[in-house]
Amino acid sequence: MASPLHIKGIRKAFGKGDKTVEVLKKIDIEVGAGEFLILVGPSGCGKSTLLNIIAGLEEPTDGELHIGGKNVIGMAPAQRDIAMVFQSYALYPTMTVADNIGFALEMRKVAPEVRKKRIEEVAAMLQISHLLDRRPAQLSGGQRQRVAMGRALARDPQLFLFDEPLSNLDAKLRVEMRAEIKRLHQLSGITTVYVTHDQIEAMTLGSRIAVMKDGILQQIGTPDEIYRTPANTYVAGFIGSPTMNFIDGRVERAGDSAKFVFQGGSLDLPCPIGQEFTLGQRPEHIHLADDAPWRGEVVLVEPTGADTYVVVKTTAGLMTVRTAANTRIRVGETACLTVSDRHNNWFDKASGQRISL
Repeated sequence: MASPLHIKGIRKAFGKGDKTVEVLKKIDIEVGAGEFLILVGPSGCGKSTLLNIIAGLEEPTDGELHIGGKNVIGMAPAQRDIAMVFQSYALYPTMTVADNIGFALEMRKVAPEVRKKRIEEVAAMLQISHLLDRRPAQLSGGQRQRVAMGRALARDPQLFLFDEPLSNLDAKLRVEMRAEIKRLHQLSGITTVYVTHDQIEAMTLGSRIAVMKDGILQQIGTPDEIYRTPANTYVAGFIGSPTMNFIDGRVERAGDSAKFVFQGGSLDLPCPIGQEFTLGQRPEHIHLADDAPWRGEVVLVEPTGADTYVVVKTTAGLMTVRTAANTRIRVGETACLTVSDRHNNWFDKASGQRISL
């Protein structure tokens, strides 16, 4: 059975000759049925361009795009059996919520009684049945976003596309809408591609995450794979909040033993074969110790409720440590640090690529 979405060698370039700018560089992604794929990366990485190519709003310079087993390059958006939710809700202001949801069905000449039933089903799913007679100006931001999703859902497409749909919402509402989108996907089972620059959205929503940078796919995997085994220092630094700690150093061996030596200290850890490396440690894998040789000055203490983050200035750089909420350490005090020997991320110092032991 063909995958609902297969992106094969997609390239996109703008301009000609010396002024050519390549914004997508041979992207290969296969999305399984019912999967929720996140395209994540900073502004300008190419994620929205890729989504627009999937939607048919842009044509690629090279490559193939298969939806439901059919190569759709050159096909109009209306022929691709997709539905898209934009950052701007793009609702018709003079129409009621019911008319906005049912507009695509009306354009397809769906019978009024069938259309009415579908509108009611979608409204119930999105918990907006009581809003069907209102107009967009009478709705909150979260309600408008639900209507935009309802309009897409009413068509029952084989592919659902989201383009940073929560960017216009405040922090509390973003959290609520993330949960709503996840619940919606679980109910509908529609294959979904979701673009965001927010790594928290990526980690909480996606069944798989595709991390992009400068038009290149850096890594694709489950949230756990991306977080625990990042492919390079870019992915390691982009995914996770606070970001991963990095320590540059070298491996010194004496017989069968080895240690990682860095500016101002050393760590006895299982080390890769070679010399120059970058060690990556998540904040939860660096610990405050009573008496450890690796020390630094506390420069910031950030209580977050459930945890407290302590930033320590060491000779190897600033290190962020995740500690218990009741940590008593204060700015200006000396902190002794130790690291887990079971959660090490080793990267080649020159290329930044991950190295496995």
